[in-house]
Amino acid sequence: MTSGGSNGSFMSEINVTPFVDVMLVLLIIFMVTAPMMAQGVNVALPEVTAQPLPSEKENLVITININNEIFINDLKVTFDFLKEKLSKVLENRGGDREVYLRADKNIPYGMVVAVMSEIKSSGVEKIGMVTDPPSAETKEKVKTKDKRK
Repeated sequence: MTSGGSNGSFMSEINVTPFVDVMLVLLIIFMVTAPMMAQGVNVALPEVTAQPLPSEKENLVITININNEIFINDLKVTFDFLKEKLSKVLENRGGDREVYLRADKNIPYGMVVAVMSEIKSSGVEKIGMVTDPPSAETKEKVKTKDKRK
């Protein structure tokens, strides 16, 4: 049990190689599984040119998907209970009365306006619209339409 010298002392160093091996394996596992843990509702957002808004807090997001299903963040609600649920959520948030609306680009305009009306009537002061930046294909379509005019 002695090492190196002739002074008879014990080796008191910890071998860190197994710890490093375990940490690298865990790192690889988390890197592989992290993209699979994405949450939220899939929505095809309309594409427009606008600068993203800076945000330092967790925002309340209302989502309307292609099946006209409404979500408050990840909680599914019916249109009839949207106002009631949103009012309760806003009570718990304190003074923050700001909501972002994500709607699939193929949703009828009337549905989006009806949801916006319910959001406003629940006491929301500001509604922001969530969009995607335009793709090259979308820009080309807009240019083609402008040339025809």
